[in-house]
Parts: sequence; C-alpha cells; structure tokens
Amino acid sequence: MKFSIFCFVFLLSFFSTFSQIKHGLRDVEGRHIIPRGFVINTNDHAGEVFFNTDDYFRMVRMGANTQVIRLELGKLSDFPGGKLQPSYLLKLDSLVAMGKHSGMKTIFKMTVYGVDKFIWKAFWENKNNEYKTYINAWKVIWKRYSNAPSVLGYDVVNEPRKLTMDISYNALTNTYLIPLYQKIIDESQKINPNKKILFQSIFMNKGEAIDNNQYAEITAPINRTNILFAPHIYQNKIDLVKPVMDRFDKESDMLKAPIFIGEWGFPTYATTDTLVTGKLGQLKYKELYIKTAEVFDRMGVGSIKAWFLGNRSMQNFLPGGPSTWSIFSDKTDAGTVERKYITDIIARPFPQAIAGTIHSFLFNHATRTLDLKLYPDNNKGISKIFVGANRHYPDGFSILIDDHTTMFYNPLKNVGLELYKSNKAISLSNFIWDASSQKIIVLKWPETKGLLNIKIVPGIRNFE
Repeated sequence: MKFSIFCFVFLLSFFSTFSQIKHGLRDVEGRHIIPRGFVINTNDHAGEVFFNTDDYFRMVRMGANTQVIRLELGKLSDFPGGKLQPSYLLKLDSLVAMGKHSGMKTIFKMTVYGVDKFIWKAFWENKNNEYKTYINAWKVIWKRYSNAPSVLGYDVVNEPRKLTMDISYNALTNTYLIPLYQKIIDESQKINPNKKILFQSIFMNKGEAIDNNQYAEITAPINRTNILFAPHIYQNKIDLVKPVMDRFDKESDMLKAPIFIGEWGFPTYATTDTLVTGKLGQLKYKELYIKTAEVFDRMGVGSIKAWFLGNRSMQNFLPGGPSTWSIFSDKTDAGTVERKYITDIIARPFPQAIAGTIHSFLFNHATRTLDLKLYPDNNKGISKIFVGANRHYPDGFSILIDDHTTMFYNPLKNVGLELYKSNKAISLSNFIWDASSQKIIVLKWPETKGLLNIKIVPGIRNFE
C-alpha cells in the first residue's frame, strides 16, 4: 500500500492521553508516522550532484522514508546572478519521481546558493522587494508540485542569518523573521494549502552559541496552521544534546508545531575514517550519535541526516582539518562506501508507519533490541517497521509480542518469518518480511484492548 499525502496533525491532547510521544505526525489514513531520511544536494563545491535509482534503493535500505532536496536560489530566481533554469526543474522532477517510486515523501528546502552575493541585511530590510523576488522563486516550486501527493512540504528559509546587523536575535526574529514566515505561509497556502511549511530559527554568528547550539530561540508564535518546527542540531557535546532538544521542545509547545529535525549529525573529519580511539576517533562519534539517536527516539521526532553524498565535498570549515557532513567516504558525488561508525546509528530500527498510536519506542544499540509499545487500530491500514536486518541482525531476529507470540527470521533459510509459538489465534500471513526494503509489514495486529508490547531482538527463537 502506498502512502497517501502526509496530512500531519499536531494532536497534543490526544497524544498526551495515549502516548509518551507528543510530536505525533499522522498521514491521511490516520497512521502514526516517524519520518526519517537524508538531505539530497543538487550540487556541492565540486559541481553538480547526480543520483540514480540505486542510490534511492540504498536510502530505503537505510530506513529512509523522506528526502529533503536542497534548492538553489540562483537557479529559481532573479536575484543578481540568478536565473530560472528549466533544466534544473527537470532535475528536481527526477529526484521527486525516484523518491516517490521508492516510497519516500519529498520536502524542498531553499538555500541561497547560486546568486552572486546574498546579503542578509539587505534581504531583511526589503528595500528592493527582495521578499517578493524570494517568494516568486518559491512560487515556481509551489505551482509545479501543488498536485504532487508525494511532495510533503517546504522548508522555506534555510539557516537565516543576522551577521553584521546591529540588532538582537530576538528583535530580528520578531521584527523580520516571523512576519516573513507569515507572508510566505499565506502565499503558499493560496496555491497549495495542504502542503506543510517548515521553518527554522536564526543561525547565530560564530562564537555566540548558547549551550553549544548555534540556533537562536524563537520566543513568539507564528499563528499559522500546517506548520512544522524544523530546527537543526549539530551538537558535539554529548551532555548538551538533551538540554538543546528540551529547549526545542518548549519552543514547539509555544509555536503549536511538532518538531521535525531538518538536519542533524556533527560533521566527521578525514582523520576520523582512520582512527578508532581518541578525540576525533570513531568510538567518540558512535557514542555521540547514539546519544542523539536515543533522545530523538524517546521524543518520537522525525529527523533528516545531512548529507547523502560522497567525499569530494570535504572542506576545512572546522579546526582540526578537513571535515564533512557526508555519510560516504569515497571521493564521488553520490557514494557507496559507508562511514559505518555513523551510518549504523542513522539506519537503526524504528517504526516507520503504525496503524494506531505509538506510545513509545527505543532502539538499544548495546543489546540490539527495539522496544515498541503501541495502541493498535487495524482500521488505519498496514504498519511498517524498519529493521535493517542486513546490518543489525545478520544472526537473525526474533519478534516478541506481549507474552503470547514469538516469530523469527532465519537468514540461513531465507524463507521469511516463521512462527515459533503463539498462545493466541494469530495468522502468520499478517506479518511479512520484506528483505528488499528491510521492513516488517504488518497487515493486521493481534486483537487487544490495550497496549501492545513488541520487541525485536537478535537471534532465532530468542526469549531474552
């Protein structure tokens, strides 16, 4: 069954009653959705980037159900040096189509790349109708994809800046950023009212971060519907991951918008690929990424990792040597050699789409156990749980449902799921192992009047 267009609803009161997760996202079928995926670049510092269907298949097998395509303002607008390029629109069409074919939703994110020089101060002051030019660039995208069900929404201003403006972050946010967001949302909803608008906070100047977080706080509501709060988190201090996410959580309450992490994952250094221990070693990154992943899972937020690229875009933007956000180490635009010390955490098991309500979930990296608690509702359709058995369970896995059912997958036999025991009437045909996408497909949950407890554990017929 294919996803229909995501129609996200922020049901705070509903989720506080039935779930520990309050950032509840729903599709039009009413399923509880956890979006995950990658930032897809159309260019890097070495030139254009191209993807093919194999790349998208690889994303799916890493748990992706959502892609965020970075738009280049210079190829969509009349800003100095910019010009609308029809060939670029065809390229975007191909990315959306490959995503749709792979079962992914698409979000577009506008960057200011491709213009001669984007001056933020002049943009905020809007003396030459910069807002209109910017919104006109968006209108090209809105009109093109207004009737495309696989396009979820638009992240409208990527990492807005203050730079040399003589103004506080709070004043810049309240005086310029929020009114601009309101204007953009109003214009977008005239064209495609069902699409989501994602928004970010001001990117702070270097050295002005709070709790090592370089994104200023939003302190006033936007007062619009169909919005998602899409902060970035590039935290490298492990003890500050949860405090920063707690701050985002409070902003989300005030904004009345669920959190959707638009980018995450501290960049890796070239030397990290060659080191196991030490300050820049792989074990440090694994620990940091695992901590971040656990915080995300406990909150139930969607999250997008930058970038689905190879290593040719590595730069000297951090002290300590060449570094990159790319998840592959080969020197190509779209890579295949994974930085497994981070990709195994990015591609961890999780419930992608649940017919019902997710109460809580968490993947324990030490024990390789996915704990999932949910309230099933079989009227909502099928459920999908990403397992990633190829990387997390090469020894097979067992599925434990409450205390009455055990199923397992034996990779040596490769015959799909097998039923070991069940104290309830259960049809194994309702549980399908899709080895291609590395997912468990649940056609119908066992009947229950309350919470269903599910565990996925390593090994065959493993009772823990």
